[in-house]
Amino acid sequence: MVTSHLGTKESSAIRVLVIAENQHQRLAFSDTVRSCDLVLVDCLSRQQLQDKPQPYQVQVDIWLIDSEYDDTIAMAIKASNSSVVLVGFSPAPHLNEVYRYAQWQRKLKRKLAQLLNKPALLQNSTYDGSTPPWKFVVFLGSSAGGPSAIKAFLDNLSPSLPICILLAQHFNQDMIETLPRILNHHNDWQYQVISMSQRLRSGYCLIAPIDRQIVCDSHGRVILTEQKWPEEYQPSIGQLLKNTSDVYGSELISIVFSGMGNDGVQHLDAIQDNNSQIWAQDPSLSKYPNQPQAIIDSGYCQFVGSPKALAQKLTEYIGERVATPSLSTVIDL
Repeated sequence: MVTSHLGTKESSAIRVLVIAENQHQRLAFSDTVRSCDLVLVDCLSRQQLQDKPQPYQVQVDIWLIDSEYDDTIAMAIKASNSSVVLVGFSPAPHLNEVYRYAQWQRKLKRKLAQLLNKPALLQNSTYDGSTPPWKFVVFLGSSAGGPSAIKAFLDNLSPSLPICILLAQHFNQDMIETLPRILNHHNDWQYQVISMSQRLRSGYCLIAPIDRQIVCDSHGRVILTEQKWPEEYQPSIGQLLKNTSDVYGSELISIVFSGMGNDGVQHLDAIQDNNSQIWAQDPSLSKYPNQPQAIIDSGYCQFVGSPKALAQKLTEYIGERVATPSLSTVIDL
């Protein structure tokens, strides 16, 4: 009865939650679920589930459990109104073992296709050893009054652009899981609060966690650490601005939205030296103008506009950058 009901739903409306103890296993599960065009609600360990301050507020259709089944998991499943649970998985090969990983992924896809009576899931491409292509990183920083501005920005930005988005939003720890639902109406971006180390992906908006620091590296990885954010407001917009600018240089566009403080101005000298772009929301159109005004007052801000104007400017900027060969390309020719 449950599976026949799920079989009538669109794949993009089926919600999956993963519990796995091994970090690599979690990465493989999340990669496979997304490749099936299913919605990944979360992907975490049993301890991380236990540490959640409140149950998930969304319906979970399918649970994938690769962990000891205890009372915490049983209660969470019951609270989600789901009776579809899959257990018993072999360890996933590493993603660089392309052939073996593809076999493992196809086996999981076959289980899901049979469960949902959706043979088309097996026709979706399996892992091919590469992440979706992106050329630029867009870092968004916002605080009070920011979510509505960020949503307006993303509503006017196509997820087909060769960009990946990293969002640092000052938010309440107990409410951060609601942010994807706030942002995803009327646009096709995929949203995820970072709960494990993973790669930046085009078409995705990854949301920095409140409770732990993240670090980006030159391979496009977002590494989740065990360290707390060192500053008063979490996540630290200034720290992430500095890190992403140091790593991505001229391939980074940072945009600062509404907020009450001046988080983000600490490292602007270094950001300028890295040839990173720094833009800001028009303070007159911000619910709280202090944060974007501080960026403008620094003298380093290269563009100011409404959320819609910022999205249009970014689209034009990316189009110009893609169409214009880099200096290194010209020299190689």
